[in-house]
Amino acid sequence: MPKEHKVQIIPLGGLGEIGKNMTVIRYDNQMLLVDAGMAFPEDEMLGIDVVIPDYSYLIEHKEMLQGILVTHGHEDHIGSLPYLLRDFNVPIFSTRLTLGLIQSKLKESNLNNIKATVVQPREVFKLGVFRVEFIRVNHSIPDALGVAIHTPLGTIVHTGDFKVDHTPVSGEMLDIHKFAELGDKGVLCLLSDSTNVERPGFTMSESRVGQMFDEAFRNAKDRIIVASFASNVHRIQQAITAAYRTNRKVAVVGRSMVNVVNIADELGYLDVPEGTLVDVDEIISLPGNQACILTTGSQGEPMSALTRMAMNDHRRVEIQPGDTVIISASPIPGNEKSVARTIDHLFKQGANVIYESVSGMHVSGHASQEELKLMLNMVRPQYFIPVHGEYRMLIKHAQLAEQLGIPRENIFVAENGSVIEFTRHGATLAGKVTAGNVLIDGLGIGDVGNIVLRDRKQLSQDGILIVVMTISRATGAIVAGPDVVTRGFVYVRESESMLDEAKEKVRQTMARLRENKVTEWAVLKSQIRDALSKHFYEKTRRRPMILPIIQEIE
Repeated sequence: MPKEHKVQIIPLGGLGEIGKNMTVIRYDNQMLLVDAGMAFPEDEMLGIDVVIPDYSYLIEHKEMLQGILVTHGHEDHIGSLPYLLRDFNVPIFSTRLTLGLIQSKLKESNLNNIKATVVQPREVFKLGVFRVEFIRVNHSIPDALGVAIHTPLGTIVHTGDFKVDHTPVSGEMLDIHKFAELGDKGVLCLLSDSTNVERPGFTMSESRVGQMFDEAFRNAKDRIIVASFASNVHRIQQAITAAYRTNRKVAVVGRSMVNVVNIADELGYLDVPEGTLVDVDEIISLPGNQACILTTGSQGEPMSALTRMAMNDHRRVEIQPGDTVIISASPIPGNEKSVARTIDHLFKQGANVIYESVSGMHVSGHASQEELKLMLNMVRPQYFIPVHGEYRMLIKHAQLAEQLGIPRENIFVAENGSVIEFTRHGATLAGKVTAGNVLIDGLGIGDVGNIVLRDRKQLSQDGILIVVMTISRATGAIVAGPDVVTRGFVYVRESESMLDEAKEKVRQTMARLRENKVTEWAVLKSQIRDALSKHFYEKTRRRPMILPIIQEIE
C-alpha cells in the first residue's frame, strides 16, 4: 500500500501569547519555517533578557529544513534568528528592509556568512517540494508580507501581521487582488493575525498620524521630542516630514533608533530632505522652535533614551520646561506602569506630554474585526488557524470565522507544539511536539530554567542567609563558628539577638546529630536548614533561602 502524503502545520511560538512567532510547514520529509521571533520577559522572569521559542523539533529534523521565510522586520518575527542560525545553515528569504535589519542583528552576533535572498511581492520561487509566493500587506513597518505556500496537497496562506490601509504612507496597499485570486483558486488553510480581533470596525490609516503630527508641530512653541518604536519607519518618516514643514532640524537619539534610521535611509525607505538630519550636539544649540528629537523609549524601558531624559539622567539631552513630548505608541500589555511612570516624570520636568490613545498620535498596525472578516472572505479557506494572539484572541477569531460560514470542525484553535495534519481525507490534530520557552540571560541560552527562576523569586522576596562553620573530622564537633551572613533578609544590627538564637539552634542541631552518629553531609545540611527555617518563620513569618556551608579539618 503506497504511503499517504501529508502536510503538517506546527506552530512553535506565537499562539496563546504575543511574540515568539515561529511556524513550521512540513510536507513529508521537507520543511519550511515562517518567522523566527522573540518575546520580552514577563515580570516573574527575574533577570531574563529575552525569551525565544524552544526549537528543538527543528534541530531533531535539521536535514529537512529548506529555508526560512520572514514576513517583516519586527523583533517578534526576527529576534530568534541570531540564536537559530548558530545551529542551521539555511537560506533566509525576505524583502530588502527586513534583510537589512536581520543582517544588522546577525553582525552583532558575529554571524556574517548567512545566505540571504531578497524577494519581491508576487515573486514565485521553488524551495524543495514547495512553491512560495510572497504577498504585500500593510503593517507598522514597510515591506511587510504575507506568504502563500503551495504544497502538493493544497495552498497554505499565512497573512503575517497585517491591516488594510487604504491610504498607506508608502503608497503601496495590501494586495487585495492576490488574496482574492488565491481564494478563487482554492486555499487549503489560512493562518491569520489575531492581535486586534477584540476591536470592532477598522484600524485607522497610518497617514492619520501624519496629519496629527503636522498639527502638533505647528502648535508647539518650543522643542519637540517624538518617542516611537524604532522599527516603525513610516512613523519616523512622518515625524521627519512634519519637522521639515515647520522648519525644524531633526536629531536621532537611542541606539536602536539610530540603527534603523541609518539602515532605512541607506536602503531608500526614508525620504529625508537634505540638511534636515543633524547631530544631537547641534540640536541642543538650536532655538527650541527649530528643534526636533526622535527617540526610543515609548514603552518606558528603564535604559531607553526617553526614560533617561525623564529621570534627568541622559548625558546629552535634558528635558526643558515647554518641551512637547509626543509618545507615538500604545503600551504593550505589561508595560503600562513603566509608561505611566515615565510620563509622570516628564510632566515633573515641565514638559507637555501628548500620550493618550485618543490623541491620534498612534494607530495600530494590526487588523480590526472588519478587516479580519475581509481577509477570511477574500481567501475563503477550507480550514482556518487563528495565530499571533493570546488564547482569548484566538477563540474570538475562531468565532468570527464561524460566523462567516467556516464549519467549526474546520477551525483549529491550537497551542504551541500542536501538529495540525492535512491529508487528502481531511485534517486532524495529530499530537504535539516539544515547544515552550528558552530563556536568554546574558550569554546563557536556556541555562536558566524554572528552578533557577524559583530561587530568584525566593531571593527577591525573603533574601538569603548563609551559615558557615568548621567541624572536626575526627569528632564531628564544631571547631569554628557558626557564623551567619545575611543579605536581603533582616537588618543585622537590629536583629542580633534573633541571629544569636539561630547560631544556638545550629549548635544544638549539630550536637544532636553527633549523639546519633550522623555524619552524612547532605543530612547535616538538611537538618540545619530545617531547624533554621522553622526558627525564622516563627520569628518573622519569612522564609529566606538558607545555605549551610560546612568545612572539615583534621
